Amino acid sequence: MAVKFFGQFLVENGVVTSDKLLDAINLQEKNNLKLGEMALSMGLLTEADIQRAHNAQMSKDMKLGDLLVEMGFLSLTQLNDIITRQKNTHIYIGEALVQVGAITAEELQKQLDAFKADQAQYVSNGIELPVSLPNSKIWEMTADLTFKMVTRVLDLQFRPGRCELVKTVAPNFMLAAMDFSGDVNARYLISVSEGLQKTIAKAILSEESVDKEPVEVLEDTVMEFVNVVCGNVAAKASQMGVIMNINPPEVLHGLQIDEEDTALVFPIHIGDGDKMELILLIKN
Repeated sequence: MAVKFFGQFLVENGVVTSDKLLDAINLQEKNNLKLGEMALSMGLLTEADIQRAHNAQMSKDMKLGDLLVEMGFLSLTQLNDIITRQKNTHIYIGEALVQVGAITAEELQKQLDAFKADQAQYVSNGIELPVSLPNSKIWEMTADLTFKMVTRVLDLQFRPGRCELVKTVAPNFMLAAMDFSGDVNARYLISVSEGLQKTIAKAILSEESVDKEPVEVLEDTVMEFVNVVCGNVAAKASQMGVIMNINPPEVLHGLQIDEEDTALVFPIHIGDGDKMELILLIKN
């Protein structure tokens, strides 16, 4: 058993074919417009408006819609109209599979129940940290902001895994780090597979393909993502009365965990074999 998404679960169990799953995903993509896309289709925003808001979102912990209202691009009424239309047109993957004839409604419910039972051990109910961890509110906020930025900046759908207290970290294609100092002393790390490194680069560079980019540029984009997250973390910590100074990010080649340190790993399940983890190395 392992963490799976519903479509993957159905294909692996022979319930639907991969071609039918692709048809369902394509149907979802046509119907499930993001907020900016929906606003664009309704003639309420321009591409330039959306890009400006996305750029501002990198340094501000706000949902895109709220930020668009704050920046004066949308009224609150217009935002509510967009959200209502999104909800009315949204199709879940199960519904899409029924619509493309891959599965019946009755079989869908049966498979949903089986999927929930299969994945129950991997379901995370919020961010759960080890008991008695010093500065737990800060680390909970750090994980929460990381998850938000994976969605907002990288535009990735994912499932957060349960926090694990570890002594060693599994190797991955790339490891980017940034150190915190001040009222807390810790190292923030993002571990990514090769495929996710390219996905991050596409998002940061706003490019369709990064296959011709040199290794240094690809690494820089992952470090820039770390920089964006940690900048937001430091700003949020300041609002909480905690000073968190940040140093420039760097690429690490291996990670040594000292005996006296606390190492937390937060799996970020993306799917398709890609691996991403948030690692917090807290100095005691």
